[in-house]
Amino acid sequence: MSFAQRGLWFADRLEGPSAVYNVPVVAWLSGVVDGGVLGAALGDVVGRHEVLRTLIRECDGEPFQEIVPAERAGVCLESAVVGAGELEGCVAAAKAHVFDLAAEIPVRAWLFSTGPRRHVLVLVVHHIAVDGWSLGPLLSDLSVAYRARAGGGVPEWEPLPVQYADYVLWQRELLGDPGDRGSLQARQVQFWRRRLAGAPHELVLPADRGRPAVASHRGGTVPVEVPGGLHAQLAGLARECHATVFMVLQAALAVLFTRLGAGTDIPVGSVLAGRGDEALEDLVGFFVNTVVLRTDTSGNLSFRQLLDRVRAADLEDWAHQEVPFEHVVEAVNPPRSRARHPLFQVMLVLQNTPAPTLTLPGIQARVEEGKLPIAKFDLTLDLTEIQAGDGRRTAGDQSDQTRLPGLKGHWEYATELFDRPTIEALSRRFLHLLAAAAAEPDLSIDAIGPWPFSSARKRDDGNCPVTIINVA
Repeated sequence: MSFAQRGLWFADRLEGPSAVYNVPVVAWLSGVVDGGVLGAALGDVVGRHEVLRTLIRECDGEPFQEIVPAERAGVCLESAVVGAGELEGCVAAAKAHVFDLAAEIPVRAWLFSTGPRRHVLVLVVHHIAVDGWSLGPLLSDLSVAYRARAGGGVPEWEPLPVQYADYVLWQRELLGDPGDRGSLQARQVQFWRRRLAGAPHELVLPADRGRPAVASHRGGTVPVEVPGGLHAQLAGLARECHATVFMVLQAALAVLFTRLGAGTDIPVGSVLAGRGDEALEDLVGFFVNTVVLRTDTSGNLSFRQLLDRVRAADLEDWAHQEVPFEHVVEAVNPPRSRARHPLFQVMLVLQNTPAPTLTLPGIQARVEEGKLPIAKFDLTLDLTEIQAGDGRRTAGDQSDQTRLPGLKGHWEYATELFDRPTIEALSRRFLHLLAAAAAEPDLSIDAIGPWPFSSARKRDDGNCPVTIINVA
């Protein structure tokens, strides 16, 4: 297994099988859909990508991949005619399917029909087999296979240069023996030991309730949108500082939490694509790695100075991104608790890859992320660069930054810690801070914009003291 897969397998064994790591995609289809053709096309895609027909077996406590031959993979497409009032419940139940990783391949599909030309395709893949990038090639290959099958043929695509198992072997060869002090893995582990020494084990957040002994992962979402004009200002500031929009967002998030009383040492998690080789671009698989980005907001800096500090730290961190996050956790060895994620509890994601699309002949398809009411972390800010009308993202267009269309996404939050109004207010404060920092980046981060917070008060729920801050 890859190291990232091993981490998910361990979570599956520790917490028990659940839908926490499901990656669902929902496609609303208008037109005549041939269920037999769609099922055959799914079989073609599963045959093309070995990771989609891989079981996770165990021998003497050690997990390993068992690749099922394509002819025996048995991808399951369940079809059902349902009433309009039943559809929402059926889709929710499909998205929440619980995989037995040792006994079933990590992909399932359902086709719900409410009429002869109204259908919903729910495709659910376990995260152990895919990442966000994978959805693009997965749906692209499904489109090719459906067109071929609808025409009475089979898809004639170019063979993939590598499979996920090849990547796993390459990854282990690249990282080398952790016991060899000269190996890449050992050197990078040493870097992260130094980088994260003394970092807070738990970030103080404006929670509405104390933290339970074991996280339930129940979650909610609040939408957030950065308008095009502000997006252009943020991109301009990033360009002036030789930084990226992601770095601007990270700096603003650190300021937000510092202003909320979390201190001046703000660790957040982020993910990197992990597809450094061109041969991996069209491959379905779990390649992403998690890194901890630590921001120091001390010293009465201006926002511009803080952005310079974030840029320097991020570039150094990203230069040590190959070592698996699980190995970083083992090396740093923070106090472990099933109540919180180790090393960070807040995740920041900026998606800048094209949205996955499904193109089926004679059918209009609208694809959306099938969000589950789940929160892997206390808070996640997940933003995507909105596409231009022609399907291209314009964030990299240096000729006219005023054309940037904006950022759109959501806050994902743990409902056992936060109420929705708290996150809505937090989101408003974050957007206000972004606008103020973009307008006056040379002001001290302690003086950026008006900050209408009431004074904090303490509440003690048994053994779980928390700080309550009114952010309305």
